[in-house]
Amino acid sequence: MIDLPFDREVFCSGGPGEEEDASFDISELGADCEVEYDPENELPPPVELVERCREFFRPGGTLSQADFGGRPSEERPQQLAMAEAIGEALVNNTNLCVEAPTGVGKSFAYLVPLIFRALYCRRPAVISTDTIHLQEQLMTKDIPMLRELLHVDFKAALAKGRRNYVCRRRLGMLSGDQRDALIPMPSMALDLERLNRTLRDGTDGGRDSFGFRIDPEVWNLVCCETGNCMGAKCPNYRNCFYFSARRQWDEADIVVANHALFFTDLAMRCGEGSAGTLLPNYGAVLIDESHTLENNAAEHLGIHLSRSGVVATLNRLYNQDNAKGLLMRPGSAMTGLRAAASRARDEAYGFFGPYEKFLAEHQESALALPADMNFPDNLSPFLRELTRGLEEAREDEEDNSVRTELASYVERCRGFLDELGEFSNRVRPDTVYYAESDRAGVTLNAAPLNVPELLKQLLFDQPIPVMLCSATLTVRRSFNYYVSRTGFTGRTLLLDSPFSPEQAQLYVPKGMPEPASRDFTPALAREIPRYVEMTDGKAFVLFTSYQALRYCSENLRSEFASHGWELLVQGGDMSRSQLLREFREDVNSVLFGTDSFWTGVDVPGEALSNVIVTKLPFAVPSHPLIAARMRRIENAGGSSFGDYSLPEAVLKFRQGVGRLIRSRTDRGVIVILDPRIVSKSYGRAFLDSIPYRLVRE
Repeated sequence: MIDLPFDREVFCSGGPGEEEDASFDISELGADCEVEYDPENELPPPVELVERCREFFRPGGTLSQADFGGRPSEERPQQLAMAEAIGEALVNNTNLCVEAPTGVGKSFAYLVPLIFRALYCRRPAVISTDTIHLQEQLMTKDIPMLRELLHVDFKAALAKGRRNYVCRRRLGMLSGDQRDALIPMPSMALDLERLNRTLRDGTDGGRDSFGFRIDPEVWNLVCCETGNCMGAKCPNYRNCFYFSARRQWDEADIVVANHALFFTDLAMRCGEGSAGTLLPNYGAVLIDESHTLENNAAEHLGIHLSRSGVVATLNRLYNQDNAKGLLMRPGSAMTGLRAAASRARDEAYGFFGPYEKFLAEHQESALALPADMNFPDNLSPFLRELTRGLEEAREDEEDNSVRTELASYVERCRGFLDELGEFSNRVRPDTVYYAESDRAGVTLNAAPLNVPELLKQLLFDQPIPVMLCSATLTVRRSFNYYVSRTGFTGRTLLLDSPFSPEQAQLYVPKGMPEPASRDFTPALAREIPRYVEMTDGKAFVLFTSYQALRYCSENLRSEFASHGWELLVQGGDMSRSQLLREFREDVNSVLFGTDSFWTGVDVPGEALSNVIVTKLPFAVPSHPLIAARMRRIENAGGSSFGDYSLPEAVLKFRQGVGRLIRSRTDRGVIVILDPRIVSKSYGRAFLDSIPYRLVRE
């Protein structure tokens, strides 16, 4: 029996960095639930599927005839082996986990068998990715090319969450009589005018199709959301952007989604009495970039209740500071509701206050909440009062559009109440409850610790083939750690890299102090320029802390300028994508980055010729989620360092080092400034996980 996580409505991202996409009531998930995968008219995949894959990828086969921008196709035995393994898994209805190093061509290796299966079986396949970059590559490059090469008629669609689309009904409200009451600031009207103008010129209604930055507050007012969608009853239903996209998903053979949307759909399929699902009734799943699987599952099956989220919702109802909001309508009932919303907002600040004080007293940005420490919940009574008032107003409202908006706020308030109750009681087993603060304020989090059991039940034990792939899944060429953290059951396949170990040299300088020494950070500032000079810039310098990054950037900027190396630093005015664009365009530039630059960055060619790892990337053991995972391992008789901290660090290290060699023509150097990689016995685990020859200086 598995105790599934939370009695709550979960909101998930429509894409990295976005807010809610859809919701499901996870309290409906039974402990022994079975996902309903209705086969409809599905046909079994024939064994010929594997042979068709071989014919496509074999030397002299279909792919060898392709023209890649004037370059002939390269023979890749690893790509053929991966395609055959996926084809066999699809034919035998079994699970498969593949480590496919950079250069294997994994996208083609899984797309071809999935396309054949979808066409044979008359049932779509879902591909779930972690990054927008990979989604764009699949939809704009790989799939169009395969459509030409395969000479078969298949359809593909990109599945994005509701919040990625503008809602015509909500936009109409903001363009009508209630415009002045609903728009918090006059300057936002400019964004609304540009939205309307772009829609008239033609667009698919997606956020990224407008070609300009839209104020987040404006987008919150006009985007499509689960709670306020009228569905088929909406007068704009026939030309609704979101449902138009949904119809394309339903007709597609290949559906490309993100992990957030996929996990939400997965949980909805497992819910008793669920109103439906988000994705089509798929017959196979391929999860790419699956090295993030455990953390994605923990995030999307968890709770995140933020002060900023609660206050923003209440402000959209009624903001007493500027007298704006949905409740700025005539009538005594609205007057009472505005007062109730104001009281709830004031109490929201009071509710989160003790958590902020708790963190401040301990001088920490994140702390677990002790089970015996009672934090007062004076917010729930005010939210209940507001919810009752909104329900009554909804029943009395004659305007269908306003009634729909009121209904959505009722559901939001109920969701907050469920989450508040969860935090007040903190009774769920295998869950860590913690508070975390950032610039936006405090967020209360609850993360399940039994992710392997949940994934095994919800995903790997279901009657459809599930395939996982990533460039970094093994530690010392073993899948044992990854399997233990994800609950994967099935066959594993480890492919060799198509690149030569001679394409990069690995440097570890002598004389570096230990990271615990006060001399370590000044030594970084001394050594980094020496190794950047080896490649005349063209370097990624990967840090594990902002403090060390800031120190080095402040002390090296003028020296880099004297060499003609532009220094690009994470955390400044430029976004991550802007930093990468500048780095690619200025060949001799140097980029200083932390966590997000260790993974998901693809800069082939001369622009990235040097990767400098300042410190082995061990996770901060004091973070509540990390500490809880480590404590759980210790309580089970394991070693928190050997069974968790070390393999996690090795995998992230492999990701960081893997930024360097992205093609067979790439050459470069890798520098490790952390002496523990050679001075500590566990350093061998890092060295054994990469193929490059070690050079001591």
